[in-house]
Amino acid sequence: MSANEPVSYYWAALPAVAPRAPLAGDVHCDVGVVGGGIAGISTALHLALRGYRVTLLEAERVGWGASGRSGAQALFGVAASQDKLIRLIGSADARRVWDMSVEALALMRELIATHGIDCDFVPGQMHVAIKPRQWDELRHWHDELHRDYGYTSVTLKDRAATRELVASERYLGGMHDTYSAHLQPLKYLRGLAGAAERAGCIIHENSRVLDYTRRDGRPVLRTAQGTLACSHVVFAGNAWLGGTAPALSRRIMPVGTYIVATEPLGESAARALLPQNTAVTDINWVLDYFRRSADHRLLFGGRVSYSGLDPFNTAQATRARMLKVFPQLGEARIEHAWGGYVDITMNRAPDFGRLEPDVYYLQGFPATASRSPRWRASWWPRPSRAAPNASMCSRALRTGSSPVARCCAARRWCWRCCTTASRICSSEAPAPATASMRCTAR
Repeated sequence: MSANEPVSYYWAALPAVAPRAPLAGDVHCDVGVVGGGIAGISTALHLALRGYRVTLLEAERVGWGASGRSGAQALFGVAASQDKLIRLIGSADARRVWDMSVEALALMRELIATHGIDCDFVPGQMHVAIKPRQWDELRHWHDELHRDYGYTSVTLKDRAATRELVASERYLGGMHDTYSAHLQPLKYLRGLAGAAERAGCIIHENSRVLDYTRRDGRPVLRTAQGTLACSHVVFAGNAWLGGTAPALSRRIMPVGTYIVATEPLGESAARALLPQNTAVTDINWVLDYFRRSADHRLLFGGRVSYSGLDPFNTAQATRARMLKVFPQLGEARIEHAWGGYVDITMNRAPDFGRLEPDVYYLQGFPATASRSPRWRASWWPRPSRAAPNASMCSRALRTGSSPVARCCAARRWCWRCCTTASRICSSEAPAPATASMRCTAR
Protein backbone atom coordinates (compact mmCIF):
# COMPACT_ATOMS: atom_id res chain seq x y z
CA MET A 1 0.00 0.00 0.00
CA SER A 2 1.47 3.33 -1.02
CA ALA A 3 1.92 6.28 1.29
CA ASN A 4 -1.06 8.18 -0.09
CA GLU A 5 -3.57 5.35 0.43
CA PRO A 6 -5.39 5.25 3.78
CA VAL A 7 -4.85 2.27 6.03
CA SER A 8 -8.41 1.01 6.32
CA TYR A 9 -10.07 -2.36 6.18
CA TYR A 10 -11.68 -1.57 2.82
CA TRP A 11 -8.35 -0.86 1.15
CA ALA A 12 -6.58 -3.75 2.84
CA ALA A 13 -9.29 -6.16 1.71
CA LEU A 14 -8.86 -5.39 -1.99
CA PRO A 15 -6.00 -6.04 -4.39
CA ALA A 16 -3.76 -3.06 -5.05
CA VAL A 17 -4.41 -1.29 -8.34
CA ALA A 18 -1.93 0.75 -10.32
CA PRO A 19 -2.46 4.52 -10.01
CA ARG A 20 -3.90 6.38 -12.96
CA ALA A 21 -1.62 8.89 -14.64
CA PRO A 22 -1.72 12.45 -13.31
CA LEU A 23 -2.88 15.30 -15.51
CA ALA A 24 -0.03 16.54 -17.71
CA GLY A 25 0.11 19.42 -20.19
CA ASP A 26 -2.77 21.57 -21.41
CA VAL A 27 -5.99 19.59 -21.80
CA HIS A 28 -9.48 20.62 -22.94
CA CYS A 29 -12.85 19.01 -22.20
CA ASP A 30 -16.55 19.75 -21.89
CA VAL A 31 -16.80 19.15 -18.14
CA GLY A 32 -14.08 19.03 -15.51
CA VAL A 33 -15.01 17.24 -12.29
CA VAL A 34 -12.97 17.81 -9.14
CA GLY A 35 -13.08 14.95 -6.64
CA GLY A 36 -12.81 11.18 -7.04
CA GLY A 37 -15.43 10.17 -4.51
CA ILE A 38 -18.91 8.86 -5.25
CA ALA A 39 -20.29 12.35 -5.93
CA GLY A 40 -17.60 13.14 -8.49
CA ILE A 41 -17.41 9.70 -10.11
CA SER A 42 -21.18 9.38 -10.41
CA THR A 43 -21.45 12.85 -11.92
CA ALA A 44 -18.71 11.98 -14.41
CA LEU A 45 -20.34 8.66 -15.30
CA HIS A 46 -23.76 10.13 -16.06
CA LEU A 47 -22.34 13.00 -18.08
CA ALA A 48 -20.10 10.69 -20.08
CA LEU A 49 -23.10 8.47 -20.83
CA ARG A 50 -24.81 11.57 -22.24
CA GLY A 51 -21.97 12.21 -24.62
CA TYR A 52 -19.94 14.84 -22.79
CA ARG A 53 -16.16 14.77 -22.86
CA VAL A 54 -15.47 14.50 -19.12
CA THR A 55 -12.17 14.67 -17.27
CA LEU A 56 -12.04 14.00 -13.53
CA LEU A 57 -9.19 15.18 -11.31
CA GLU A 58 -8.52 13.45 -7.98
CA ALA A 59 -5.91 14.79 -5.57
CA GLU A 60 -4.94 11.34 -4.27
CA ARG A 61 -6.48 8.04 -5.43
CA VAL A 62 -10.08 7.32 -6.40
CA GLY A 63 -11.82 6.53 -3.12
CA TRP A 64 -9.06 7.99 -0.97
CA GLY A 65 -11.51 10.16 0.97
CA ALA A 66 -14.70 9.37 2.85
CA SER A 67 -16.31 7.58 -0.09
CA GLY A 68 -13.73 4.82 0.24
CA ARG A 69 -13.76 4.56 4.02
CA SER A 70 -17.29 5.40 5.20
CA GLY A 71 -19.74 3.44 7.30
CA ALA A 72 -21.38 2.54 3.95
CA GLN A 73 -25.00 2.39 5.05
CA ALA A 74 -27.22 3.53 2.17
CA LEU A 75 -30.23 5.19 3.78
CA PHE A 76 -33.27 7.23 2.83
CA GLY A 77 -33.62 10.95 3.63
CA VAL A 78 -31.04 13.60 4.45
CA ALA A 79 -29.35 14.63 7.69
CA ALA A 80 -31.74 17.53 8.19
CA SER A 81 -35.16 16.33 9.31
CA GLN A 82 -38.13 16.68 7.00
CA ASP A 83 -39.61 19.19 9.46
CA LYS A 84 -36.52 21.36 9.09
CA LEU A 85 -36.58 21.05 5.30
CA ILE A 86 -40.24 22.11 5.27
CA ARG A 87 -39.33 25.21 7.26
CA LEU A 88 -36.42 25.99 4.92
CA ILE A 89 -37.95 25.35 1.50
CA GLY A 90 -41.65 24.56 1.98
CA SER A 91 -43.60 21.33 1.84
CA ALA A 92 -43.49 20.80 -1.94
CA ASP A 93 -39.73 21.12 -2.31
CA ALA A 94 -39.05 19.23 0.93
CA ARG A 95 -41.04 16.38 -0.60
CA ARG A 96 -38.92 16.63 -3.79
CA VAL A 97 -35.75 16.29 -1.70
CA TRP A 98 -37.25 13.26 0.04
CA ASP A 99 -38.27 11.67 -3.25
CA MET A 100 -34.80 12.18 -4.69
CA SER A 101 -33.24 10.41 -1.72
CA VAL A 102 -35.45 7.37 -2.24
CA GLU A 103 -34.87 7.49 -6.01
CA ALA A 104 -31.15 7.45 -5.24
CA LEU A 105 -31.51 4.09 -3.48
CA ALA A 106 -33.22 2.76 -6.59
CA LEU A 107 -30.52 4.25 -8.80
CA MET A 108 -27.80 2.59 -6.74
CA ARG A 109 -29.41 -0.78 -7.35
CA GLU A 110 -29.72 0.06 -11.04
CA LEU A 111 -26.06 1.07 -11.33
CA ILE A 112 -24.90 -2.08 -9.55
CA ALA A 113 -26.99 -4.27 -11.85
CA THR A 114 -26.27 -2.38 -15.09
CA HIS A 115 -22.51 -2.22 -14.62
CA GLY A 116 -22.08 -5.56 -12.86
CA ILE A 117 -20.54 -4.04 -9.73
CA ASP A 118 -19.58 -6.63 -7.12
CA CYS A 119 -19.75 -4.61 -3.90
CA ASP A 120 -21.17 -6.95 -1.22
CA PHE A 121 -24.56 -5.22 -1.41
CA VAL A 122 -26.92 -6.38 1.37
CA PRO A 123 -30.47 -4.99 1.88
CA GLY A 124 -31.62 -4.24 5.40
CA GLN A 125 -30.92 -1.46 7.91
CA MET A 126 -32.33 -0.52 11.30
CA HIS A 127 -32.38 2.62 13.43
CA VAL A 128 -32.43 1.71 17.12
CA ALA A 129 -33.50 3.48 20.31
CA ILE A 130 -31.56 3.51 23.56
CA LYS A 131 -33.86 5.79 25.59
CA PRO A 132 -37.66 5.87 25.99
CA ARG A 133 -37.92 9.25 24.25
CA GLN A 134 -35.99 7.83 21.31
CA TRP A 135 -38.45 4.95 21.07
CA ASP A 136 -41.25 7.53 20.99
CA GLU A 137 -39.37 9.37 18.24
CA LEU A 138 -39.01 6.20 16.19
CA ARG A 139 -42.72 5.45 16.48
CA HIS A 140 -43.59 8.99 15.38
CA TRP A 141 -41.09 8.76 12.54
CA HIS A 142 -42.48 5.39 11.41
CA ASP A 143 -46.04 6.74 11.35
CA GLU A 144 -44.95 9.86 9.47
CA LEU A 145 -43.13 7.83 6.81
CA HIS A 146 -46.18 5.63 6.21
CA ARG A 147 -48.79 8.40 6.41
CA ASP A 148 -47.11 11.38 4.74
CA TYR A 149 -44.57 9.79 2.39
CA GLY A 150 -46.00 6.40 1.51
CA TYR A 151 -42.71 4.80 2.55
CA THR A 152 -43.93 1.42 3.70
CA SER A 153 -40.72 -0.61 3.78
CA VAL A 154 -40.14 0.41 7.41
CA THR A 155 -41.44 -1.70 10.29
CA LEU A 156 -41.33 -1.06 14.03
CA LYS A 157 -39.64 -3.71 16.16
CA ASP A 158 -40.20 -3.89 19.90
CA ARG A 159 -37.44 -4.86 22.27
CA ALA A 160 -37.86 -8.59 21.79
CA ALA A 161 -38.05 -8.31 17.99
CA THR A 162 -35.03 -6.01 17.95
CA ARG A 163 -33.13 -8.57 20.02
CA GLU A 164 -33.74 -11.11 17.24
CA LEU A 165 -31.94 -8.81 14.80
CA VAL A 166 -29.22 -7.45 17.11
CA ALA A 167 -27.73 -9.61 19.85
CA SER A 168 -27.56 -6.77 22.35
CA GLU A 169 -29.49 -5.77 25.47
CA ARG A 170 -28.79 -2.09 24.82
CA TYR A 171 -31.80 -1.22 22.66
CA LEU A 172 -35.45 -0.64 23.56
CA GLY A 173 -36.64 -1.08 20.01
CA GLY A 174 -35.94 -0.23 16.41
CA MET A 175 -37.28 0.74 13.02
CA HIS A 176 -36.23 -1.79 10.39
CA ASP A 177 -36.07 -0.81 6.70
CA THR A 178 -35.87 -3.48 4.02
CA TYR A 179 -35.08 -0.94 1.27
CA SER A 180 -32.01 0.69 2.81
CA ALA A 181 -28.83 -1.34 2.59
CA HIS A 182 -25.10 -1.63 3.23
CA LEU A 183 -22.14 -2.42 0.97
CA GLN A 184 -18.37 -2.33 0.57
CA PRO A 185 -17.92 1.32 -0.44
CA LEU A 186 -14.53 1.08 -2.09
CA LYS A 187 -15.62 -1.84 -4.25
CA TYR A 188 -18.71 0.14 -5.26
CA LEU A 189 -16.65 3.22 -6.07
CA ARG A 190 -14.07 1.31 -8.09
CA GLY A 191 -16.92 -0.26 -10.03
CA LEU A 192 -18.43 3.16 -10.76
CA ALA A 193 -15.03 4.50 -11.82
CA GLY A 194 -14.57 1.61 -14.22
CA ALA A 195 -18.03 2.24 -15.68
CA ALA A 196 -17.22 5.94 -16.09
CA GLU A 197 -14.01 5.13 -17.94
CA ARG A 198 -15.78 2.67 -20.22
CA ALA A 199 -18.26 5.46 -21.01
CA GLY A 200 -15.36 7.70 -22.07
CA CYS A 201 -14.48 9.64 -18.93
CA ILE A 202 -10.76 10.27 -18.33
CA ILE A 203 -9.66 10.01 -14.69
CA HIS A 204 -6.39 11.48 -13.44
CA GLU A 205 -5.16 10.60 -9.95
CA ASN A 206 -2.50 12.43 -7.93
CA SER A 207 -3.79 15.59 -9.61
CA ARG A 208 -4.61 18.05 -6.87
CA VAL A 209 -6.31 21.17 -8.20
CA LEU A 210 -4.33 24.14 -6.94
CA ASP A 211 -6.70 26.82 -8.18
CA TYR A 212 -9.14 27.67 -10.89
CA THR A 213 -9.07 30.77 -13.06
CA ARG A 214 -10.56 31.80 -16.38
CA ARG A 215 -9.04 31.87 -19.85
CA ASP A 216 -10.93 33.09 -22.90
CA GLY A 217 -14.10 33.04 -20.83
CA ARG A 218 -13.72 29.37 -19.80
CA PRO A 219 -12.86 27.90 -16.38
CA VAL A 220 -9.33 26.54 -16.14
CA LEU A 221 -8.24 24.09 -13.42
CA ARG A 222 -4.53 24.09 -12.61
CA THR A 223 -2.57 21.20 -11.12
CA ALA A 224 1.16 20.87 -10.46
CA GLN A 225 1.76 19.32 -13.88
CA GLY A 226 -0.95 20.65 -16.15
CA THR A 227 -4.09 22.66 -16.81
CA LEU A 228 -7.61 21.59 -17.72
CA ALA A 229 -9.74 24.08 -19.67
CA CYS A 230 -13.46 23.22 -19.44
CA SER A 231 -16.80 24.52 -20.59
CA HIS A 232 -18.18 23.61 -17.15
CA VAL A 233 -16.74 22.60 -13.78
CA VAL A 234 -18.27 20.51 -10.99
CA PHE A 235 -16.65 20.75 -7.55
CA ALA A 236 -17.35 17.54 -5.61
CA GLY A 237 -14.40 17.51 -3.22
CA ASN A 238 -16.45 18.35 -0.14
CA ALA A 239 -14.35 18.51 3.04
CA TRP A 240 -11.01 18.58 1.25
CA LEU A 241 -11.32 21.26 -1.39
CA GLY A 242 -9.30 23.53 0.89
CA GLY A 243 -8.05 26.66 -0.81
CA THR A 244 -9.16 25.54 -4.27
CA ALA A 245 -12.59 27.09 -3.74
CA PRO A 246 -12.51 29.16 -0.53
CA ALA A 247 -16.12 30.22 -1.00
CA LEU A 248 -17.14 26.58 -0.53
CA SER A 249 -14.84 25.59 2.31
CA ARG A 250 -16.22 28.47 4.40
CA ARG A 251 -19.71 27.01 4.12
CA ILE A 252 -19.00 23.63 5.72
CA MET A 253 -17.45 22.29 8.89
CA PRO A 254 -15.27 19.17 8.65
CA VAL A 255 -16.14 16.69 11.40
CA GLY A 256 -14.05 13.61 12.06
CA THR A 257 -15.63 10.22 12.58
CA TYR A 258 -13.94 6.88 13.23
CA ILE A 259 -14.41 3.18 12.46
CA VAL A 260 -12.80 -0.06 13.62
CA ALA A 261 -12.88 -3.54 12.12
CA THR A 262 -12.46 -6.61 14.27
CA GLU A 263 -10.45 -9.62 13.27
CA PRO A 264 -12.50 -12.21 11.32
CA LEU A 265 -14.94 -13.67 13.84
CA GLY A 266 -16.00 -16.67 11.80
CA GLU A 267 -19.36 -17.02 10.11
CA SER A 268 -21.25 -18.46 13.07
CA ALA A 269 -20.01 -15.84 15.55
CA ALA A 270 -20.70 -12.96 13.14
CA ARG A 271 -24.16 -14.33 12.37
CA ALA A 272 -24.88 -14.61 16.11
CA LEU A 273 -24.32 -10.84 16.47
CA LEU A 274 -26.51 -9.80 13.52
CA PRO A 275 -28.54 -12.83 12.44
CA GLN A 276 -30.10 -11.17 9.37
CA ASN A 277 -26.96 -9.22 8.40
CA THR A 278 -28.73 -5.94 9.16
CA ALA A 279 -26.82 -2.65 9.33
CA VAL A 280 -27.61 -0.71 12.50
CA THR A 281 -27.50 2.95 13.53
CA ASP A 282 -28.63 4.39 16.83
CA ILE A 283 -30.25 7.83 16.95
CA ASN A 284 -28.05 9.54 19.51
CA TRP A 285 -26.67 12.92 18.45
CA VAL A 286 -23.19 11.36 18.46
CA LEU A 287 -24.26 8.06 17.05
CA ASP A 288 -22.87 4.55 16.78
CA TYR A 289 -23.26 2.55 13.57
CA PHE A 290 -22.20 -0.97 12.77
CA ARG A 291 -22.60 -3.89 10.38
CA ARG A 292 -21.06 -7.19 9.34
CA SER A 293 -18.51 -7.46 6.56
CA ALA A 294 -18.50 -10.11 3.87
CA ASP A 295 -15.56 -11.86 5.56
CA HIS A 296 -17.37 -12.02 8.92
CA ARG A 297 -15.89 -9.07 10.81
CA LEU A 298 -17.81 -6.48 12.76
CA LEU A 299 -17.31 -2.94 11.44
CA PHE A 300 -18.17 -0.44 14.17
CA GLY A 301 -18.13 3.35 13.86
CA GLY A 302 -18.73 6.21 16.22
CA ARG A 303 -17.16 9.16 18.03
CA VAL A 304 -16.70 12.53 16.41
CA SER A 305 -14.08 15.25 16.55
CA TYR A 306 -15.25 18.79 15.87
CA SER A 307 -11.76 20.19 16.37
CA GLY A 308 -10.25 18.27 13.49
CA LEU A 309 -7.88 16.58 15.94
CA ASP A 310 -7.97 13.00 17.24
CA PRO A 311 -6.88 13.40 20.87
CA PHE A 312 -7.78 9.85 21.85
CA ASN A 313 -6.59 6.44 20.83
CA THR A 314 -9.07 5.75 18.04
CA ALA A 315 -8.95 1.98 18.23
CA GLN A 316 -9.34 1.77 22.02
CA ALA A 317 -11.99 4.49 22.32
CA THR A 318 -14.14 3.06 19.53
CA ARG A 319 -13.63 -0.47 20.83
CA ALA A 320 -14.97 0.67 24.21
CA ARG A 321 -18.15 1.92 22.50
CA MET A 322 -18.43 -1.37 20.64
CA LEU A 323 -18.24 -3.36 23.88
CA LYS A 324 -21.16 -1.39 25.33
CA VAL A 325 -23.24 -2.86 22.50
CA PHE A 326 -21.58 -6.29 22.23
CA PRO A 327 -19.82 -7.17 25.51
CA GLN A 328 -19.47 -10.70 24.11
CA LEU A 329 -16.67 -9.35 21.86
CA GLY A 330 -14.37 -8.73 24.81
CA GLU A 331 -11.76 -11.14 23.45
CA ALA A 332 -12.02 -10.00 19.81
CA ARG A 333 -8.97 -8.21 18.47
CA ILE A 334 -9.24 -4.92 16.53
CA GLU A 335 -7.36 -5.39 13.26
CA HIS A 336 -8.05 -2.06 11.53
CA ALA A 337 -8.86 1.42 12.81
CA TRP A 338 -9.28 4.49 10.65
CA GLY A 339 -11.10 7.79 10.40
CA GLY A 340 -12.16 10.47 7.98
CA TYR A 341 -14.00 13.72 7.63
CA VAL A 342 -17.55 14.49 6.65
CA ASP A 343 -18.68 17.98 5.76
CA ILE A 344 -21.57 19.42 7.75
CA THR A 345 -23.42 22.63 6.91
CA MET A 346 -24.67 25.02 9.55
CA ASN A 347 -28.29 23.87 9.10
CA ARG A 348 -27.44 20.18 8.38
CA ALA A 349 -29.14 20.51 4.98
CA PRO A 350 -27.44 19.76 1.65
CA ASP A 351 -25.65 22.64 -0.04
CA PHE A 352 -25.53 22.66 -3.83
CA GLY A 353 -25.70 25.21 -6.58
CA ARG A 354 -23.36 27.39 -8.65
CA LEU A 355 -20.41 29.61 -7.90
CA GLU A 356 -20.59 31.00 -11.43
CA PRO A 357 -22.90 30.27 -14.37
CA ASP A 358 -20.59 27.46 -15.53
CA VAL A 359 -19.23 26.31 -12.15
CA TYR A 360 -21.37 23.90 -10.12
CA TYR A 361 -20.82 22.37 -6.69
CA LEU A 362 -22.40 19.91 -4.27
CA GLN A 363 -21.48 19.33 -0.65
CA GLY A 364 -22.92 19.04 2.84
CA PHE A 365 -24.17 15.45 2.83
CA PRO A 366 -22.91 14.41 6.27
CA ALA A 367 -22.65 10.81 7.34
CA THR A 368 -22.74 11.33 11.10
CA ALA A 369 -26.15 12.84 11.91
CA SER A 370 -29.08 10.54 12.64
CA ARG A 371 -31.13 9.78 9.56
CA SER A 372 -27.85 10.24 7.71
CA PRO A 373 -27.94 9.74 3.94
CA ARG A 374 -25.44 8.29 1.54
CA TRP A 375 -27.06 9.64 -1.62
CA ARG A 376 -25.54 8.26 -4.79
CA ALA A 377 -26.47 9.40 -8.25
CA SER A 378 -26.02 11.88 -11.06
CA TRP A 379 -26.27 15.62 -10.80
CA TRP A 380 -26.43 17.88 -13.80
CA PRO A 381 -28.74 20.90 -14.04
CA ARG A 382 -29.12 22.42 -17.48
CA PRO A 383 -25.98 24.37 -18.37
CA SER A 384 -28.16 27.24 -19.58
CA ARG A 385 -30.40 27.28 -16.52
CA ALA A 386 -30.73 25.05 -13.47
CA ALA A 387 -33.68 22.75 -13.27
CA PRO A 388 -36.47 24.66 -11.48
CA ASN A 389 -36.55 22.45 -8.40
CA ALA A 390 -32.76 22.41 -8.16
CA SER A 391 -32.31 26.15 -8.32
CA MET A 392 -35.19 26.80 -5.95
CA CYS A 393 -33.94 24.29 -3.40
CA SER A 394 -30.33 25.41 -3.61
CA ARG A 395 -31.23 29.06 -2.97
CA ALA A 396 -33.45 28.18 -0.03
CA LEU A 397 -31.03 25.66 1.48
CA ARG A 398 -28.05 27.99 1.12
CA THR A 399 -26.27 28.10 4.44
CA GLY A 400 -23.96 30.72 5.88
CA SER A 401 -20.27 30.20 6.46
CA SER A 402 -19.24 28.23 9.51
CA PRO A 403 -16.97 29.96 12.04
CA VAL A 404 -15.47 26.57 12.91
CA ALA A 405 -14.85 25.87 9.23
CA ARG A 406 -13.02 29.20 8.91
CA CYS A 407 -10.92 28.32 11.96
CA CYS A 408 -10.17 24.83 10.64
CA ALA A 409 -9.16 26.22 7.26
CA ALA A 410 -6.84 28.74 8.83
CA ARG A 411 -5.14 26.20 11.07
CA ARG A 412 -5.00 23.46 8.41
CA TRP A 413 -6.49 20.84 10.71
CA CYS A 414 -8.30 18.98 7.97
CA TRP A 415 -6.69 16.05 6.22
CA ARG A 416 -7.62 14.67 2.84
CA CYS A 417 -11.11 13.29 3.01
CA CYS A 418 -14.34 14.06 1.23
CA THR A 419 -17.86 13.14 2.18
CA THR A 420 -19.87 10.26 0.92
CA ALA A 421 -21.59 11.40 -2.13
CA SER A 422 -24.88 12.50 -3.16
CA ARG A 423 -27.79 12.63 -5.45
CA ILE A 424 -29.13 16.15 -5.79
CA CYS A 425 -31.19 16.28 -8.95
CA SER A 426 -31.19 14.87 -12.43
CA SER A 427 -32.57 16.78 -15.37
CA GLU A 428 -32.14 17.06 -19.10
CA ALA A 429 -28.90 18.48 -20.37
CA PRO A 430 -28.52 19.59 -23.99
CA ALA A 431 -26.22 17.35 -26.00
CA PRO A 432 -22.69 18.76 -26.31
CA ALA A 433 -21.51 19.81 -29.71
CA THR A 434 -18.92 17.02 -29.69
CA ALA A 435 -21.44 14.29 -28.97
CA SER A 436 -22.52 11.97 -31.73
CA MET A 437 -25.18 10.37 -29.56
CA ARG A 438 -28.51 11.89 -28.67
CA CYS A 439 -28.60 13.16 -25.10
CA THR A 440 -31.74 12.27 -23.15
CA ALA A 441 -32.88 12.89 -19.60
CA ARG A 442 -32.18 10.16 -17.14
